[in-house]
Amino acid sequence: MDAAQQQGPWHYPVLLKESLEYLAIRPDGVYVDLTAGLGGHAGAIAAQLTSGLLIACDRDAESLEMARRNTAALVGSNRIRFFHGAFSKMPEALATNGVEAVDGVLADLGVSRYQLSSGERGFSLMEDGPLDMRMDRSQDLTAADLVNELSEKDLADLIYQFGEERRSRRISRAIVRARPIPTTGRLAQVVEQAVPRTGRIHPATQTFMALRLKVNEEFDELEKMLRIVPERLRTGGRLVVLTFMSAEDRKVKQAFQSMAREGRGRILTKHVVKPTEAEVSENAASRSSKLRAFERV
Repeated sequence: MDAAQQQGPWHYPVLLKESLEYLAIRPDGVYVDLTAGLGGHAGAIAAQLTSGLLIACDRDAESLEMARRNTAALVGSNRIRFFHGAFSKMPEALATNGVEAVDGVLADLGVSRYQLSSGERGFSLMEDGPLDMRMDRSQDLTAADLVNELSEKDLADLIYQFGEERRSRRISRAIVRARPIPTTGRLAQVVEQAVPRTGRIHPATQTFMALRLKVNEEFDELEKMLRIVPERLRTGGRLVVLTFMSAEDRKVKQAFQSMAREGRGRILTKHVVKPTEAEVSENAASRSSKLRAFERV
């Protein structure tokens, strides 16, 4: 049984085979998984190490603890060390473990199925719960703060800019009129009444995405990561990024192109890597995933 299969029937590390191939793991190398999640990618990376080390990071303390338990059953604790923190804390994660430079870094920008399926975390359209959406629950700002306190204009701008939702003004107007909105279920209902469903995708999907991105400052963290990681890669070290949204993919593509032009490395993925039909059939959540890889020279 491989590392992915042992994570459980509801956890599928996206583009796992391709991620490992592009990382080109050396048994004695030092690697960082910036988004350990439930440990799927982390366990598979650590399983290829002998004297090497994997630093597994995540800003979600609950997910990180699950990753710790899941990977312990696979590879023990000697090859993995865990660190609670966002992308911008990577220098601290390395310093804590006495590491200056690494051979590879993986960042999977998707939201884990655990987060999406847990109503109390407030990410889900399908499970009613508090309007939370914090990946790190020690932070103060929640989705409820944005939904119930932003002005109509600021809320519309947020939904448009982060969610790429063209009906943002109509949605924002409906939200402001329906305040206070305490739960995810109520928010989804308000949005659906304002912009009725016309297809398979729930009309509140992009609104929820916009709120999640803002609550967790995900674009800002991504930009920091794209600045920090290349400086911490050894010569020949690789950065592999998995994205699920066009806005994220553009940022990664542009950053890689800029670094290549500056002579700081080379792009390994001339064409973006997408999941196979077989993977999508087994894990529908992987459908929108894209992989890009960069090597420092």
